Amino acid sequence: MLLNLSRQMVIGGVVGIAAIATASTASAQFRPSATECIAPAGVGGGWDFTCRSVGKALSDLDLVPGQVAVTNLSGGGGGVAFASVVSGRGDDNDLLVAASTATVTRLAQGLYADATADQVRWVGSLGADFGIIGVAVDSEIQSLSELMDMVIADPSSVAFAGGSAAGGFDHLKILQVAVAAGMDDVTQVKYVAFDGGGEAVTQLVGGFVQAFSGDISEATGFIRSGDMRVIAVLSEVRLPGEFDNIATAREQGLDVVSPNWRGFYTPVGASQASFDYWSEALKTIAASSEWQEVMTNNGLMPFAKSGADFQSFIDQQLVDIETLSRDIGIID
Repeated sequence: MLLNLSRQMVIGGVVGIAAIATASTASAQFRPSATECIAPAGVGGGWDFTCRSVGKALSDLDLVPGQVAVTNLSGGGGGVAFASVVSGRGDDNDLLVAASTATVTRLAQGLYADATADQVRWVGSLGADFGIIGVAVDSEIQSLSELMDMVIADPSSVAFAGGSAAGGFDHLKILQVAVAAGMDDVTQVKYVAFDGGGEAVTQLVGGFVQAFSGDISEATGFIRSGDMRVIAVLSEVRLPGEFDNIATAREQGLDVVSPNWRGFYTPVGASQASFDYWSEALKTIAASSEWQEVMTNNGLMPFAKSGADFQSFIDQQLVDIETLSRDIGIID
């Protein structure tokens, strides 16, 4: 199930000889020429973070020539980018597209028009980004339980901003918290959708909404700048490093765990050699000391899957999210 994703997490290590040898074998068959990574939202969101952080790792580890070009292609909660790849970039060997649980959620709910998950190939993931609930730094709200008491007393008094469409992953997080808080009719929760987490946080900081639902990587810069205060992380235990002062929802009496994997898909018509290359490249990055530092600095937990293993995971997640969405009335 969606909420059990964190139980499947694996512990990363250092780059090993076997990983390098496998990547070298794939390199003999295919070598990217000018790599592009599409972030299906604006600058500052989770997909943008995925492209830029992994793009830097690809360059630093000499897995691609030069720098990775990042293209921000927002619209439709990732649907514009998905359609663009399917219709116009279907055989591009040098293209990666940032994806996450939010991407699979929209596909499972039919929010990308007639698009289906098998129109692309799911190449791999490198980490999991736990959900958070945040407020502006000057907000009077001090805890998740206090916030949910306000929502239950008067749902119209609190607007949540998120970087996914209504019914998307950021919205589902809030509904899960509302269910855990004992709210009878979660459809009363006021959720305002924006096209990416960065835009949603900007609305929070500007005072247009009272709370934010997103992921820790989207919030990191705003936490450090002093614009946002996170009142709960939706993880089983507290995050490591600088985020260990953030209480979990469980600590506040609300049993909700909501991780969001970070990874990529590639065009369905790209060569098998390129798909194998990117699968092995992501494995190499996931095992590197450089990536361990990225995860630590951004509150990510290890979640490395590639190739056929990742495809099987995606297939099951699609079923689980569709079931969950039907159970809470998001889809018929």
